[in-house]
Amino acid sequence: MQLLEQVLAAIEPLDEAAMAKAQAHLDNLTKPPGSLGCLEAIARQLAGIKGEVPRCLARKTHILMAGDHGVVAEGVSAFPQEVTSQMVLNFARGGAAINVLARHAGAELVLVDVGVAAELPDLPCLLKRKVAAGTNNLARGAAMTEEQAIAGLEVGIKVATEKIAAGTDLLGIGEMGIGNTTSSTAILAAFSGLPLEQITGRGTGADDKRLELKMKAIARGLTVNKPDPQKPLEVLARVGGLEIAGMAGVILAGAANRVPVIIDGFISGAAALVATRLAPLAKHYILASHLSEEPGHAASLKLMDLKPMLTMQMRLGEGTGAALGMTLVDAALKIYHEMATFSQAGISGALEN
Repeated sequence: MQLLEQVLAAIEPLDEAAMAKAQAHLDNLTKPPGSLGCLEAIARQLAGIKGEVPRCLARKTHILMAGDHGVVAEGVSAFPQEVTSQMVLNFARGGAAINVLARHAGAELVLVDVGVAAELPDLPCLLKRKVAAGTNNLARGAAMTEEQAIAGLEVGIKVATEKIAAGTDLLGIGEMGIGNTTSSTAILAAFSGLPLEQITGRGTGADDKRLELKMKAIARGLTVNKPDPQKPLEVLARVGGLEIAGMAGVILAGAANRVPVIIDGFISGAAALVATRLAPLAKHYILASHLSEEPGHAASLKLMDLKPMLTMQMRLGEGTGAALGMTLVDAALKIYHEMATFSQAGISGALEN
């Protein structure tokens, strides 16, 4: 808990003066003001984070947290629990979508076992930081203790801090955990009070029967656990997941060290909800990569007032959207530093009224 408290206390506001300076430069580039949309917003936000718009963020690290969920016993997923550990091995072999897209973005991929139910072999790119062998069934009681939730958060904090100390200047997050859309929906429902029919999606492809089981499990979990939305640690512990805790920890560590964190889809959005409820200022260090097809994701982003860079009908997870978002960060920095100003190009500016 001491590490968590230290990180929460270290998060500071963005540098408003640097953001104003960046905006002035953006407005002087050879284009109508604001016409490059989120590329301009990215550059401006990075100025606030770093104190200036960096020429590049050369050291990118994508942290993928893996953990299992006891709620799969309720029949909420179309895939069995062992797929979590099988996919971690696939990541380690380089055969998954996130491997392809992390390579495309020039990012190091770090796998973290924070709560996989199976024992995994020793692998070069796998960090074994297991807090527990999966969570308990949230439909029957608390998914984990608050001590376990804190431990999960601190796993993310430590992994991110280690990477930042080694030179990482841009973080991405992703996850693997069968059943985790159920936990994420429960987190969103607890914080938002939105009806489950509006925010519950099919995850890995649940049919109508499983979707009904999923909503019943979430409703039962909220009734049994009564998570208090004013107590984010309680929400995380009672209906969350260890990989969600780990990703929230990465966000908090990034914010504390003034390093931007790109989130992925619905699951990492739930982690961001937890992180921003623990530390509201952390929101300013988050970049939202894309809008997932999961219906709860739009609601999560709206709660945090975050706007996604992309809408690509994706719902895979793993951090695939976050890896694509890294390439847009590269593009935003190139626009800022390589595009000519009106005076440099000898082009007349807009007419005054």
